[in-house]
Parts: sequence; structure tokens; C-alpha cells
Amino acid sequence: MPRKKAVVLTDHELRLMEVLWTKRRATVSEVTAALRPPDLAYNTVLSTMRTLEQKGNVAHEETGRAFTYRPLVERDDAAKSAVNHVLARFFRNSPNALAVTLLNDVPLPEAEREQIRKLLERKAKGRK
Repeated sequence: MPRKKAVVLTDHELRLMEVLWTKRRATVSEVTAALRPPDLAYNTVLSTMRTLEQKGNVAHEETGRAFTYRPLVERDDAAKSAVNHVLARFFRNSPNALAVTLLNDVPLPEAEREQIRKLLERKAKGRK
């Protein structure tokens, strides 16, 4: 029985998931070929795909002699889990502390600042 889905993907897992999210289905050879440098060995990709499957993030089906993997977790869901992990671990579950840190430490173009202003105004009015 698969384990519960992992909250946070490791760097290697994320690299492989990015390929699967793009391709939607791929064999280990296809994932290995699609990776940007630094390259990972076929056996490393295979081992990591098995780990992702055990964690419930991917599933496979047999295609001849090869396994074809597909993502079970969408990118947005993985991103939300990662943000929640960072929020809990570094910001004591305070979205305000996270937002203040981002707004103080990350340079934002005017268009993005305006987008954030509009989002905050909608939230203040009780809309999504």
C-alpha cells in the first residue's frame, strides 16, 4: 500500500516531477533524457521514480518492457504543500510574517506590486 503523499519534494524529486508535469507521461529513459544539466544517472532516476511512487506522487503502467510513469500530484498542489511547509517551519504558521519577509526582501516590479494590491483589496472586501 502506498505511503501518504510526501509534503515536500526533494530537489531530485522536484526535477523529475517537473518533467512529468510537462510531458504528463514518461519512461525513466525519457525522464533522464529530458533533464537539464547536471545530469542524473539512469539508475538514480529509476530509484527516485520508485521513491516518488512509494510516496504516492506518481504511478506507473507497464509499456512493453518499460514502465511509463504519470504524476498523481499536480504542480499547484505540490507548490501549496511546500509553501505550507515553509510557513510552518520558518514562520510559525504566520502568513503575515511570510508576506512581510517576501515583500521586504524580494524586489518586485511595479506590475506585480499592483497585482498584490488588487488581491489584497479583493480579500479585504471578502471576495476571492
